[in-house]
Amino acid sequence: MKVWLPRDAAAKALGAEAVAAALEAEAARRGVALELVRTGSRGMVWLEPLAEVEIDGARHGVGPMTAADVPALFDGAAAHPKALGPVEALDWMRAQTRLTFARCGVIDPLSLSDYAAHGGLAGLRRALGMAPAEIVAEVTESGLRGRGGAGFPTGVKWKTVLGAEAAQKYIVCNADEGDSGTFADRMLMEGDPFTLIEGMAIAGLGVGATRGYVYLRSEYPDAIEVMEAAVRLAREAGLLGESVLGSGRAFDMEIRAGAGAYVCGEETSLLNSLEGKRGIVRAKPPLPAIEGLFGRPTVVNNVLSLATVPVIFEKGAAFYADFGLGRSRGTIPLQIAGNVARGGLFETAFGMPLGRIVEEIAGGTASGRPVKAVQVGGPLGAYMVPAQFDTPFGYEEVDGAGGLVGHAGLTVFDDGADMLEMARFAMEFCAVESCGKCTPCRIGAVRGVETLERVRAGDAAAVGLLEDLCETMRAGSLCALGGFAPFPVTSALKHFPEEFGAAREAAE
Repeated sequence: MKVWLPRDAAAKALGAEAVAAALEAEAARRGVALELVRTGSRGMVWLEPLAEVEIDGARHGVGPMTAADVPALFDGAAAHPKALGPVEALDWMRAQTRLTFARCGVIDPLSLSDYAAHGGLAGLRRALGMAPAEIVAEVTESGLRGRGGAGFPTGVKWKTVLGAEAAQKYIVCNADEGDSGTFADRMLMEGDPFTLIEGMAIAGLGVGATRGYVYLRSEYPDAIEVMEAAVRLAREAGLLGESVLGSGRAFDMEIRAGAGAYVCGEETSLLNSLEGKRGIVRAKPPLPAIEGLFGRPTVVNNVLSLATVPVIFEKGAAFYADFGLGRSRGTIPLQIAGNVARGGLFETAFGMPLGRIVEEIAGGTASGRPVKAVQVGGPLGAYMVPAQFDTPFGYEEVDGAGGLVGHAGLTVFDDGADMLEMARFAMEFCAVESCGKCTPCRIGAVRGVETLERVRAGDAAAVGLLEDLCETMRAGSLCALGGFAPFPVTSALKHFPEEFGAAREAAE
């Protein structure tokens, strides 16, 4: 009997290890030869732990599993009380366009043969036959943009590093996924680590970098374990080292764990931390593409950006660019969280209306109450309301509606949410996580908390002061931490003025 069961951190948190132990114990009790394959997650977190059993050539899902559900699985998966049918036929899966996450939940994350059997390494083999400029041109033509938050064109960054003269260049993967409600980087690294390694190798070939680093937050012990094992296996198989796949072209990499500072998700803070310095923001210029890690030209890309590169080279830039809308090309892995009926990771082409994501894909609120707001882009993203639900999910489109895509996390709130308290949380979050380098962020966030407390107390003068403070932070902060902290505050103030109470009324 062959069973696939996630070892993804979310599945483990929901009891996957107890289910795995029960599967092995029940197989031993019945004398059944069990092949238990530990995979990543399919992204349907509300169904975890999700066991899969092959029936007539299709993998059928059963979940959410508990240890008590295991004996019935051996009596027949199709007749199990929690049987879901073929996993690929489930509505959540059928509605997706899975490119970056095509293998996640399907393969053994640490099996290179499994990876290759599902299309892995095809992109790297193609890139090895291309000149560096051709590699960079392919990425540029695909329209791939940074998936970490800024949405900067990946090809432009690579072209800058390619053109820089230096004895050593670097590829740095920003895996410091610190936004609450986001988990795509973690899922990818735990479920399909070789695609990130392959993407970094292609990046190295493209810009002339022979060393790479993955900066991974310490709060992700499972991802660290899987990535370190994957790098060792890749090196042993000749995927990394002095001669990548026997090509004579070198690229090697290693995993570095950060200490959990949110600001190290900003690329220059990350580079300082990687160098062993305090994780504080650097002034720009110079840009990291010119003077980055150890003062050398450096590509700094997010996990999802680099992990998408292999599929671009496997299927071609035109194939990838054919998805999406406007300047938002390809697919985006949405991370749906908060008060939702169905939370998880959903990969789709850019352009799906926000309302469809919230009402159809996520199934509305878990509480059954009306949706009040959706925070798009992490804890520093703006709140968007049902009146804006026709907004297509794309960088420029969401920006035009007063929000930001960020890392594509969506946190849903029902009509019981206290929006003044949520605005206060944004300022408090910024105050706690600020690196202290610039005054607008370091002092402004502290004053923001105090000012919102005055608003709560009914101080009329505090509303105008709060608006001025937000503008100062937005325009004057060195990085996006202080610059974006006003977004949830001003959007809450705009959409829910009545919740700012007597102070708002007096100010008007």
